[in-house]
Amino acid sequence: MSEQSNNKNSTQIPSGYEFSQKHLLGLANYSAEDIQYVLDQAVSFREILDRPVPKVPTLRDKTIVNLFYENSTRTRLSFELAQRRMGADVVNFTSGISSAKKGESLKDTIRNISSMKIDMVVVRHESPGVAHFLTQCVDAAILNAGDGAHEHPTQALLDMFTIQQVHGSVRSAKIAIVGDITHSRVVRSNIIGLKKLGAEVVLCGPKTLIPKFINQMGVEVSYNLDECLQWCDIAMALRIQLERQDRGTKFFPSMREYHENFGIKLSHLNRFPNFKIMHPGPINRGVEMESEVADHERAIILDQVSNGVAVRMAILYLLSGGTRI
Repeated sequence: MSEQSNNKNSTQIPSGYEFSQKHLLGLANYSAEDIQYVLDQAVSFREILDRPVPKVPTLRDKTIVNLFYENSTRTRLSFELAQRRMGADVVNFTSGISSAKKGESLKDTIRNISSMKIDMVVVRHESPGVAHFLTQCVDAAILNAGDGAHEHPTQALLDMFTIQQVHGSVRSAKIAIVGDITHSRVVRSNIIGLKKLGAEVVLCGPKTLIPKFINQMGVEVSYNLDECLQWCDIAMALRIQLERQDRGTKFFPSMREYHENFGIKLSHLNRFPNFKIMHPGPINRGVEMESEVADHERAIILDQVSNGVAVRMAILYLLSGGTRI
């Protein structure tokens, strides 16, 4: 694991910069300046959430559809809370209780919804590329809330915002991402965003859960958890996707063995006193980390949840045409 400069300056927003993005399909399409600008705006929205009345009417008269074809709790509730905190009219669509259950195509569904005069669509779908497809069907701004194993950009943005809070800047931060790298859309967005903002990233997990192409993304790979935790400023544990184990594909012998080799334990916190713990959720306690670790004062997992609302408020505001709160 290589050493990196200790310069903690954030990415500088150049004079005359204008946020010109129309959608949030993934962080691959965002520059370092775009990402930092979103994080800068999120600071103001985080302050709003700390007020006695945590509301601001910046999306009043805007109609937003939350189009969720895949199960979600944290992401859907976070988006909905952000939208309502900003005064938007919110329509929630769940595929299990809609015409999609009767065979209606995604294209027909979104066109029917669009005819009701909507301004923005937040979409979560099991298939990669759905968010991009919707930009070809409707004129509304499209926000990707997770598409297959492709990207989950708002999760990465809130992760970077949280890192910025605790580390002072994403630049120079040493981030160890531990767990199910192969199946994670969170890790892809995080690698893209963290690298653009100047962080150093090391991935850690069983060889069977590290894709072969990952070195092409400019990150290092380690199979030694102790070395990673001794080195890093932030340890981000990823959920082991148990549903893929249930399909009969075994990526490691047992959950017990995974936890023994790659689970973050209280003993790690005692031996390596400097790193903080993150997790995008949901946590499999006793697998990715011991329950005591998830509840430890060095865990900033609940900060991620709170920051998620602020970051989603910021990107909703910017994509609605706002410039600076």
